[in-house]
Amino acid sequence: MNNISEILDGVKTVGIGGHVRPDGDCVGSCMALYLYIKKYWPEITVDLYMEQPRAVFSYIERIDEVKTEADQEKTYDLFITCDVSALDRLAVAEEYFHTAGKTVCIDHHISNKGFAMVNHVRGEIGSASEVLYTLMDPDKIDRSIAEAIYTGMIHDTGVFQYSSTSPDTMRIAGELMKTGFNFSKIIDESFYQKTYIQNHIMGRVLAESILLQEGKIIVGYIKKKEMDFYCITGRDLDGIVSQLRLTAGTQVAIFLYETDTLYFKVSLRSNGEVDVSKVAQFFGGGGHVRAAGCELQGTLHDVINNVTEQIEYQQKTENRS
Repeated sequence: MNNISEILDGVKTVGIGGHVRPDGDCVGSCMALYLYIKKYWPEITVDLYMEQPRAVFSYIERIDEVKTEADQEKTYDLFITCDVSALDRLAVAEEYFHTAGKTVCIDHHISNKGFAMVNHVRGEIGSASEVLYTLMDPDKIDRSIAEAIYTGMIHDTGVFQYSSTSPDTMRIAGELMKTGFNFSKIIDESFYQKTYIQNHIMGRVLAESILLQEGKIIVGYIKKKEMDFYCITGRDLDGIVSQLRLTAGTQVAIFLYETDTLYFKVSLRSNGEVDVSKVAQFFGGGGHVRAAGCELQGTLHDVINNVTEQIEYQQKTENRS
């Protein structure tokens, strides 16, 4: 695709879907596309399906219109996924994807093998929101659309600090800021701000973290019984793995939390010396060179051993190459 208009020609109904546990880039890209179609193709009926976005994104216009359940029988002319790296990561509306007349995937995960009829995947770009921007007419991006795109960009670039940030990323961010939204408030309240409990949990994980491989790997974890005690979910754990990654001397940060007895969600972050997307893919996950994730079953000890074993293998492979 060169422009989103190419896939909207002659379409009467559109469904949009994001991935499970939607982060800032998922919310931002999905909402930006939803707002764009709503404004410039009013003749099209468009629905957006996602798991409930976190309250920190409530400033995005029309976010209250997100559908969190696929509770009706529908067949869309077109179904578009944003920031979804694989079909089994599509939340809420997978049945609508299968029955749609045409399917499109807009994404930036290098692990995305292309599961739609049309796949616009730009693995070199730092966020799906930036990929989406390249498919829009810049002069049609108003304040509300710009706000959503900017949200996605800051969340998947770590507020422009990750290596995926390019000169184009900064240029686009500047163009978006010209629309006049409060960019500093978005950064503070949607990215950095944490609740008291979130800060408490982060402090606990950091205090109990362990170093492996002479400090090259750092591991933090939280078990289900502790999450239940604090009445928290995976949504309350954002930012922990990124903070672990900042530990001096480490190459890879691993953060695990128990979603059910002996089931762990694993987040991986790298300083670039290890391609953690390959580690995650080995276990059926995916992501990027510096940020990836997967889910594993077993004891905490076994999961840590299995993941670190693959990291060591990846380190040796990269050293040989």
